[in-house]
Amino acid sequence: MATVRTLVYLFIYPGLLFIFIYSTFCEWYDRKLYARLQNRMGPTHTGRGGILQPIADFFKLMSKEDIVPERADKGMFSALPAFGLAIVSTAMLLIPVWNYQLSQPSLISFNGDLIVLLYLLTLPTFIFFLAGWSSTNLFSTIGATRVLTMLFGYEVPLFLAVLSPAILANSWRLAEIAAFYRQRPWLMLVNLLGFVIALISVQAKLERTPFDIPHAETEIVGGTFTEYSGKKLALFRLMLDVELVVASALLATVFLGGFPGGFWLGLLNFIIKTLVVIFILSLIRATTSRIRVDQVVSFSWRYLAPLAVLQLLIVILVKGLIS
Repeated sequence: MATVRTLVYLFIYPGLLFIFIYSTFCEWYDRKLYARLQNRMGPTHTGRGGILQPIADFFKLMSKEDIVPERADKGMFSALPAFGLAIVSTAMLLIPVWNYQLSQPSLISFNGDLIVLLYLLTLPTFIFFLAGWSSTNLFSTIGATRVLTMLFGYEVPLFLAVLSPAILANSWRLAEIAAFYRQRPWLMLVNLLGFVIALISVQAKLERTPFDIPHAETEIVGGTFTEYSGKKLALFRLMLDVELVVASALLATVFLGGFPGGFWLGLLNFIIKTLVVIFILSLIRATTSRIRVDQVVSFSWRYLAPLAVLQLLIVILVKGLIS
């Protein structure tokens, strides 16, 4: 039975099959919502309401010609999309969605899994940097430089914002953090400022408007992905979809009480809460315009970082009052 449970966890839920299906659904949801907020239709023809459009796009790219630039580092250029997808898929397995009760922890659950998850979510940024740099294209190199520059802006506020709920819960384990706030829902309000900071930082990490500087089509063609096509581009796009799901699930776990209940109720909670987070991210995307990379770093250090420190001080004060 333990072997079957492990196989289900790795390959079905929340494993590879679920990751592929749900991440493509979230791409459709994001595209459809973004379009409606701009008074457009969005995907319409492939499947009911265009729901199968992301899957159609994926398989279309998989069937197209795969070109590697002559002067590129061919080994790194070809391997990075697979490495990136493997990293974010592994990160998804750390989200506590299976047998959520602490007496029956998820298959991959341990003290410090929050730190490991944050580390895994940092690695895609370096994957994007190496992808642009290894292609040797001028536009890709500029995009790669912007990716790394932005990292020094949003990463510290994101870490401080996400770690604040962990400090109040007195645990670095995702399942215990979620359980703490599920038992004391009023304490979620203490982390409201951190939730806002984390949302903005995640928007920057995912390189979504107004932080889509590394692949600004009107400035640098496609930025990091200018030279990517076919299967490699398909894997990168799937990687971005999975990263969106993982980041949304992380915020829902530490700020919204996680996904309590058995298998079906936990799955329903997971879908509802991640879609709520993606809705907010789409709203930010639709109501803002692109800013410069220096403005991202300046905004992060001038506003996000001090507010994240303030959130940390609030948490420490509240922890002292309730202990």
